[in-house]
Formats: sequence, C-alpha cells, structure tokens
Amino acid sequence: MNAQAASADDDGQAGAAQKADAGAWLAVAAGTIGSFMATLDISIVNAALPTIQGEVGASGTEGTWISTAYLVSEIVMIPLTGWFVRTLGLRNFLLICASFFTLFSVLCGLSSSLPMMIVGRIGQGFAGGALIPTALTIVATRLPPAQQTMGTALFGMTVIMGPVIGPLLGGWLTENVSWHYAFFLNVPVCAGLLALLLLGLHHEKAHWAGLLDADWLGIFGLAAGLGGLTVVLEEGQRERWFESEFIIILSLVAAVGFAALLLAQVVSREPVIQLKVLRNRSFGAVFLMMLAVGMILFGVMYMIPQFLAMVSGYNTEQSGYVLLLQGLPTVFLMPLMPKLLEIVDVRALVIGGLLCFGIACFINMDLTSQSVGTTFVASQLLQGVGLALAMMSLNQAAISSVPTELAGDASGLFNAARNLGGSIGLAMISTFQDRRLTYHTEVLGSATTANSPMGQDYLRQIAGALRGSGGDTAMQAMGAFAQQVQLQALVMTYNDLFWIFGVVVACAIPLAFLLKPLPKGAHIAMH
Repeated sequence: MNAQAASADDDGQAGAAQKADAGAWLAVAAGTIGSFMATLDISIVNAALPTIQGEVGASGTEGTWISTAYLVSEIVMIPLTGWFVRTLGLRNFLLICASFFTLFSVLCGLSSSLPMMIVGRIGQGFAGGALIPTALTIVATRLPPAQQTMGTALFGMTVIMGPVIGPLLGGWLTENVSWHYAFFLNVPVCAGLLALLLLGLHHEKAHWAGLLDADWLGIFGLAAGLGGLTVVLEEGQRERWFESEFIIILSLVAAVGFAALLLAQVVSREPVIQLKVLRNRSFGAVFLMMLAVGMILFGVMYMIPQFLAMVSGYNTEQSGYVLLLQGLPTVFLMPLMPKLLEIVDVRALVIGGLLCFGIACFINMDLTSQSVGTTFVASQLLQGVGLALAMMSLNQAAISSVPTELAGDASGLFNAARNLGGSIGLAMISTFQDRRLTYHTEVLGSATTANSPMGQDYLRQIAGALRGSGGDTAMQAMGAFAQQVQLQALVMTYNDLFWIFGVVVACAIPLAFLLKPLPKGAHIAMH
C-alpha cells in the first residue's frame, strides 16, 4: 500500500513537473521580448542610417560606424554571456542588461554628434548581445522538457523576425515620424521587460568572487579577437584592406586576441568559453553551416534593399515590405518545427533548409534593370522556408552534439557564428561589388562604345527623345548613355553576388552529413 501511495505521489509530481507555472511563462515572455529587441536593433537603424548620418554630421564612411559599433560589441558579448550568468546570476544579469539597453537607447535617440551616437550603439550592443543567448537559457531552466518546444519555437521566430521587421519599422518611422523613435521605441518595451523579469525569474545570489578568479586572459582574447576581426570585415573594403595601416593594426590585434584565447584554454582553470566543443565533429559542422546561414540572412537582407533603392527607386519603407515576405513562412513553420524534428531526420531538415537558401539565391540571378519588388517574391518566400528549417534544426543539432555542461558554451558559439557569418557576408558583398562593378563597366563600355554602330543607334534614339528639351542634346545623350552602361553593370554585379552566395550555400550542404541524428524520443529544446 505504501509503495502504491509513493508511486502515486511520484506520478503526481511528474505530471505537475510537465506544466510550467505562470511565473515561468512570464520569464519566457521576457526572454523572447529581449531577444527580439536585440535582433531588431541590428537592422532597424540601417533603414534610417542616411538620415541619421546627416543629422549627426557624419560622412557616409563615418556613418557606417553606427552599425559597426553595435555589431562588434554584440558579437563580443554573446560568448561571454554564459560566464556572466554563472557569476552574477541570471536575473541580476538580465536586469542590469535590460536597464543599460534602455539607457543607451535613450542616449542614441538624443545623440547630436557621431561620437555620442557611437558610444550609445556600443552600449546597446553589449547589453543587447546578452539578451539573445539568455532567452534560450530561460527556456531550458524555467520550462519542463515537454513544454520547451513551444518556448524554443517562440525564440526561433524572434531571432528571424527581428532582422526582417527592422528595416520596415525603421523605414516607416523615418518616413512618417522621426528616426529618433527607432531608439525611443525601446523604452516602453524595456520597461515591460524589466517587470516581466522581476515577476518571472527567481533571485539568485551573485558570486562576486568570480570576478577576481575569472579567466581574464580568455576574456581579453575573446574581446580583442572577435572585436578586431569584425571591424576588419566591416571596414576592410572601405579602407582598401591591407593597404591601410588601420586594418593591418586591427588584424594584428585580432591575431593576438585569438592567440590569447587559445592560450587561456590551456592555462586557465575554468576558461571563459570552452573552445574544445569545436573539435566535436557534429558541432564543428554546425558552426560552419551557421556561418553560411548568417551570411545569407544578413547578406541577402542587405542586397535586396540596396538593389531596390539604386535600380528600382524604392524607399526604405517599400523595401521593408519586400523583406517582410520571408517572415511569412517562418511564422507558419516555426510552431511545426518541434514535431518535424521528432519525425524527420535532422540532417534532412538542414539539407532542405540550405537547398531553399541556395535556390533562392540562384532564382535572383536573372535580375534586370526593370526588376521591381515583385521579382523577389518567390525567392523571399523560399528563403523564409529555409530559415525556419535550417535555424532551428541547426540549433537542435548543436545542443544534442555536446554534453549538458557545455551547452552554454555551444549556445554562445552558435549565436556568435550567426553574427560573424553576417559580417563575413557583408565584407564579401562590399569587396565583390566594387570589383565586379568595375569589371562589368569596363566590359560593357568597350563592347558598346559611342562609336560602335549599336552605340550610335542608341545615342540617336536618346537624342531624338531629348530634342526640344533645350541644351546640348548630344552631351545629354552621352550622359544618359554612360548612366545606362553603369546601371546595367550594377545589375550584372548583383546577379554575380547572388550567384556567389548560392555557391557558398551549396558548398556548406555536404557538412550536414557530419551531423549526428537526434536521440530517439528526446525532447526538442534549445539552450
């Protein structure tokens, strides 16, 4: 009888453990909102960047630091988050980060000079970088295994939808209200976030002594290595790469940083991040594929608005609606992903997602000077399917490939790979766009000179259309001829860029065969 009673009690406790209380869901809501705001602020400012540059007195080159400052500080913070959580406690750390994210958002919104804006963006990046991986920590620690699938689906949508909605929201605010509200928008949201954190997370005692015993060599190495590398990738083309003393110095800083990080793996009792997870065949493959996914996610989201602005004459708000298309399949597929991961081999899902990415890129290789937003509908929807399939599948493959005690390190590296991939992708675009544009302009210019029969016919057509407009029609026709050559060269350059990104994805697909199948009957969760 006692045994039966004990068994009944155990069953009752097990049943209760399968349902999270209201406080747990408040915590999950806080993590979801935090990660959404952090990812949103990567792209929301890009839409308003030309306007911001003018108001803070920055040139085009100087203005890029408004985006670069955020990306660099965020990518440095993401891998450090696990150590901060262990030292300060999850609630303490998130309350600090949410508060600083709010304060630095206000500083950005009030900025009247470039240095003031850059300081604000650096602070935003450090605080926001902590909000992304900790969202997964909340799901893993506050929800029972049976309900973690819902929490991870919510997180997956925020990570994808943040960068997608950002350009549209930033463009709309800039066109209809003011760019300042791209930052002030964070204030009421973060106020709600702070309330949810206080209600949903338990207080944990901070281990302040951990600051003294920390792996400071590794922390320095991580900051210098990732920070230096990201700046080199972001600014390399503008500075003409290694023709610039600035890029050479930063490259040396990054090299020293990574060397210090590797040394810390040997000499530190508890390294700030365990790089040994990269030696795991399955996780190493995930890391490389996530670099490719980051390249596509951020690279394509940069190329399409640029093409629509320069070729089709779209404003930022109109381009934002085109980018929003890729979020539609994500919204529908993300809730289904936990079930798909249970019944379909994770390798098949990853390959399917990468194939969608590659096909989407190759579809965009037939752009013309007449292409408009509707041209990108099919590719954007296909990329949305790819994001839903690949992102969550890769995350789950990453976590299942490492021991539980290394899940935090794996999560940090996984999220850092996404952002680092984005920086690599943008660096590739900047470099190849410059070189391929020069190449196509020279080829078209030599093939269709004003002295060739085709060039003469075209000039006569333009001159006829301009007759009666006043001025020197011959000179106007020559100017229009040169503009048309430049426009066609630009379109051909974008076709080349989409081909390059499609090839990158194709090269990443074989890595999926290195993944391990998920354990049968295992609960799907991301940490």
